[in-house]
Formats: sequence, structure tokens, C-alpha cells
Amino acid sequence: MSHKATSKGEAAIADWWRGATLYQIYPRSFADSNNDGVGDLAGITAHLDYVASLGVDGIWLSPFFTSPMADFGYDVSDYCGVDPIFGTLADFDALLARAHALGLKVLVDQVYAHTSDQHDWFVESRQSRDNAKADWYVWADPKREGSPPSNWQSVFGGPAWTWDARRGQYYLHNFLKEQPQLNVHHPDVQEALLDVARFWLDRGVDGFRMDAINFAMHNRTLKDNPPAPDDGSIRSRPFDFQLRINNQSQPEIPGFIARIRALTDSYEGRFTLAEIGGDADGKEMMAYTADNKHFNSAYGFNFLHLNQITPKAVAEALALWDGKPGQGLPSWAFSNHDAPRWLSRWAPPGLEAECARTVMLLFICLRGNIIVWQGEELGLTQVDIPFEQLRDPEAIANWPLSQSRDGARTPFPWAQDRLNAGFSEAVPWLPVGPDHPGRAVDVQEADLQSMLNITRHLIHLRQSEPALRYGSFKLVKAGKSVLAFERESDGRRLLCAFNLSSKPHSWMPKGNWHVMEAVNNAAPGQLPPWSGFIATHNA
Repeated sequence: MSHKATSKGEAAIADWWRGATLYQIYPRSFADSNNDGVGDLAGITAHLDYVASLGVDGIWLSPFFTSPMADFGYDVSDYCGVDPIFGTLADFDALLARAHALGLKVLVDQVYAHTSDQHDWFVESRQSRDNAKADWYVWADPKREGSPPSNWQSVFGGPAWTWDARRGQYYLHNFLKEQPQLNVHHPDVQEALLDVARFWLDRGVDGFRMDAINFAMHNRTLKDNPPAPDDGSIRSRPFDFQLRINNQSQPEIPGFIARIRALTDSYEGRFTLAEIGGDADGKEMMAYTADNKHFNSAYGFNFLHLNQITPKAVAEALALWDGKPGQGLPSWAFSNHDAPRWLSRWAPPGLEAECARTVMLLFICLRGNIIVWQGEELGLTQVDIPFEQLRDPEAIANWPLSQSRDGARTPFPWAQDRLNAGFSEAVPWLPVGPDHPGRAVDVQEADLQSMLNITRHLIHLRQSEPALRYGSFKLVKAGKSVLAFERESDGRRLLCAFNLSSKPHSWMPKGNWHVMEAVNNAAPGQLPPWSGFIATHNA
């Protein structure tokens, strides 16, 4: 498989986000400036120098908007407000100004598929069937015997419909019942959401990460979903028993996306990134980023729930984006606020450090954009949160089979010997991971061989090498253990090779290669367990 290269001239004028490295910040867990146990915007601002030191191009902020926090900010009750627990709009403006002063772009989440049930729009909509916003959400009459209008199931468990006595109807919610589904088919809803985007663009944000955008519209016939084939995997939620072809992924969605893109394109240098879950074959990611008229980029869940990273998995994910004309650019995440940390999923016992270094080297070699989840640069592990301390509604509902999102959202460790690892002087909203103080920033800053400093070095390498940031991709090998591919820009060829196993391998590439970067003593013909190298081609 081969992807088209970007020339040096094109790279010089490319949008800032092409091949960018972004750093995802979960405001609740990053830094607490007022010592109430919850992170906030002022805490982020105070630590932006640290983020800039990583060499990243920008940050993505998970929701900080006004919210009752049923789903910790993804249930928005005011799209244009800052929740008091995080600060004020003035605090956001200060964060934005400081980020821009440091050369960092700022992306904010936009949640357009649903709101909080406490949003003014829904409060009005549920009052009657004939008010001005009666059709802004998805309402439907019950079946004759009183059951929900369709068999659709919610992501977090149970039917995707909740009865509302005021209207004598059910309303749709693909997630929590506190997250009623917007009727994005409605022209007035689309206009209202575009006004929200315009508010933040006018404020100076550099772009948006679009949450769960393939849930933005439903099949208006309310046709039942068919059952999903049984693949033998454990299914902990009713949601997993269906092919979700009617409550998400509708053909009208790209039309709305095109309207968002037209708006963002009217502002200089703005970037749009879509989250698209459950799309194994990549068709939605292609449609939602097509023809330079839709989102700039998209990421799926290719790696977020993999129990083991393999050459085959990497090769298959990259093959989805074959570089055809009109195609958008992929973005990649190995972990985030919704998925267990990759180090705990992928590292074999006794080889955690080797795995961490190798996976980070692989990450910076991928074609497209990469998104570093806060703490990956420290080698943070997934935290085992006891049931009585869980906060995540999905984890509580599906315990113990759920892969708890809380375990990836624990407080960021700044200082080993300070209370709560320097996150807050108050009891934090989630416990600090027991091994996280030993991986704190202050510990790793002083160690040139730490995961933090290795990550910094690798990100700077990606930023300085056009072949890694912008270049073409060509698969060389995807064996059981060994993965190898080439990146090329303007005639500069780089070979990226990895051993993703616990056994040594002696794979030798064809041609004359000179190693420019290696982890764990890897070289052509010598790939120790969990190791990798980048080599330049000598003609």
C-alpha cells in the first residue's frame, strides 16, 4: 500500500494541523488551582509552559461548558458558558491568550448530537407538543401497547427511549437519559448549533473536536435495528446486541458537516476533527472528511480498545486511509478519556518501559495527526478504581465488565512528594493512581532517560522531519511480530521498523539503511523484544 507524498513546497504552505501533534487535556483532572479537588481552566493555564515544552502544536480541551455533570461535561446545559467548577469565560480567554503566546493552538469539544436535559432548549421542548422548540429533540409516540417507539438501545445500557408524561411521548437518548437527542434534521437546530460554533470561533479558538458526530441524526422512520451477529465476544450492554444502522450514521449527516466546514473555512486557519466510533471499515470517516468540503480530519476507535497492538492491526488501520484524491487526513489516538491507557493494555509484565518507548516511537511515525492523551508522556498506567469510588455512569451501570473510563481520568501527577501528587490540596474527585507519584513530572524532568524526556525528544523529531510529519506511507512488512513501513518526502526515505513482541527478531530490510533513531538497541538485523528504529536510506 502506498500513500501520496506531500512536497516540500506544499508542506511549507500546508495548514498548521497537517501532521500535527495535539495534546488532549481533561480539565477535571489536569491541575486544580483553587484546591476544591477538581481541575480547572486556571490550572491548565498555569501549566501551559509544560505542555509547550513537549513540542506539540496545540491542545484539545475536553468539555468545560456549563453542565450538571451527569456525563462530566458531555451533557451541556449552556454551549456558550463555562461551568463554575472550571472558572469563567474570562478564565478561558486568559487560557487562550497564554496558549497563543506560547504558539499553541486550542481546540474545544463541540457536542452536537445531544444536550443536557437541563438545557433551556429541552426544558422548553418537553413542555408541550406545540411550543417553538417542540421538534428540536426526537420525540415519538409509544407503540399501541405503550412500549418505546423502536428497539434502539443506548450506549450506556438500556433502551434509548425515556417516557415523558408532560408530552405523553418518549424522547430519544443514545447515551444517558439526561442527554436527550437533538433533532439535527431540523433547520432551526442546525442554525442554533452553527451559532454556537460561531461564538467560539469569534472568541479565537483554532478549531473543534466534534463529539459523537455520527449520532447527530436518526432514521426518521424509527425502524428497528437488526440483531448483530454473535462474534463470540463478551457483550456487556444491550447496545452491543444490535447493528446500529437506524439510530446513527444517517446519510444526511455529511450535509450538515459541510455547513460546519463552510463556517470554519470563513475563519483563517481553523481545524475540524471528528470522533467517529464503531466504524470498522472507515466508510464514515471517509464520507465525513471528503472532498475538502467536510471535516479536515477524523479518528476512529481502531486502537482505543485493542487488548494488544499488532503489526496487522496497525497496517489495517493505516490502509483505510490510502491517500486517494479528495480524502481527508487521519488522526490517531492510542488512549483518551474514553479508553483504558494503552500501557496497561499492551505492555507485558517486566517489559513495561521497553513497550512504552517502542509504542511512542511508533506513534510519532504514523501518517496523519497524532493525539497524545495527558499522561501518556509520563507512561501513566490505568488505575483500578474500586466500585465505591467510581464516578463514570457507564462504568457503574456495566460493572464489572466495563472498561472503566475513570481509570484513565485520574489526576495528573505533577510532584512526587506533594499532597495528591501536586494535583490538589483537597481530596481529588478521583484517586491518584498508586504508582503515579513515582512517575510525576518533577521526577521525570530530572532524568534524561525518562519517558517524559524520551517523548519530548521523539515529538521534536517528528516536528523536524518532513517525511514523518507530511510524507507518504508505504507498508514494507506486517508479520506476526515485526512491523515495517517507509515514510518519504522530497526523496528523503525513512524506514520505520518495530518488534511488537516479547521475543527478539533478526529481520533485515533490503537496501542500505543508516539508523538515525532507535529505542531498546534496535537496528537492521537486530530487533530485541519491544524495540524499534528509524533509519535513513543511503543510495
